Amino acid sequence: LKLPDFPWDALAPYGDKAKAHPSGFIDLSVGTPVDPTPQFIQEALSKSANSPKYPLTAGTQELRDAIANWAIRELGASGEFGVLPVIGSKELVAWLPTLLQSKHVLYPEIAYPTYLVGSMIAKSKATAVSFNADIWPDADLAWVNSPSNPTGRVHSDAELLSAINWSKKGGVVISDECYLEFGQNIKPKSILALTEGNNKNILAVHSLSKRSSMAGYRAAMVIGDKDLVARILEVRKHAGMMVPLPVQNAMIAALNDNQHVAEQRDRYNARKDKVRAAISKHGFKVDHSAAGLYLWATREERDFDSVSWFAEQGILVAPGSFYGPSGAQHVRIAMTATDAQIDELVKRLG
Repeated sequence: LKLPDFPWDALAPYGDKAKAHPSGFIDLSVGTPVDPTPQFIQEALSKSANSPKYPLTAGTQELRDAIANWAIRELGASGEFGVLPVIGSKELVAWLPTLLQSKHVLYPEIAYPTYLVGSMIAKSKATAVSFNADIWPDADLAWVNSPSNPTGRVHSDAELLSAINWSKKGGVVISDECYLEFGQNIKPKSILALTEGNNKNILAVHSLSKRSSMAGYRAAMVIGDKDLVARILEVRKHAGMMVPLPVQNAMIAALNDNQHVAEQRDRYNARKDKVRAAISKHGFKVDHSAAGLYLWATREERDFDSVSWFAEQGILVAPGSFYGPSGAQHVRIAMTATDAQIDELVKRLG
């Protein structure tokens, strides 16, 4: 199996250049959260530190209830659906085509690279597609990502409904919704809100990494078609893919509280406003970016030329080509830096 070169390795020379800046290095490339995990979540984890038994792959009943109630309350899920905790969303994205024995995977033309990597691990055919599912080819698995990483674009109801209609022909639609709660002047919608309670062939993936600053916990979940969830669970039980019990208990605490999510959303949106204003003075235009924690920016030049310009200012950003050839004139700028670093960026860009 020959996987693509890990894209972040290509950024290393630009990172070295940015680190040489006399006023310090500001890393807005990978998008790893820096804001503290809320104290009440840390306490839920530490209270469960005595954990000698193997955890349940399916999750405790309390966690399953917390995920299901959250899905009904926050996603608008209805009808019958299954839920399953997973060890962060990236491993699920990478392994789902294998777990579902997929032969042909569709993924967005500008997308998180792991959709393609997952199809390669499964040795399945992969096709990049547009947002319009009415013109998708026949396949057995299709990824939808709204709000999008890297662009922050939010699917319209019509686009999500066209994907649901496509699934009725027998293909599985998996909606990656990890940034759903981070809208800016828009409330993104889950695909589960539009199924009218018929969740056959529909799965939604959610993560607590960004919404609850829990990336180090590896805590995520899949929600949807109960038969598919049962199939995924069966393989995971055999493969020992279990979320640790202390993490499961931290997940329950996080899912039962919305206040910390609203505070984090406001934090990211305030940073986006500051950075957007600062980079616009240097000819950058921001496209999409209606939700999530990234700005998708362009000066209509080669992405690595923009990366190099930012590196001269001591700032590292991600080239758009990491996310597909059509991203080659954009950069992705992550709001995962402290407020003090964002203020320093604004000062630096004058």
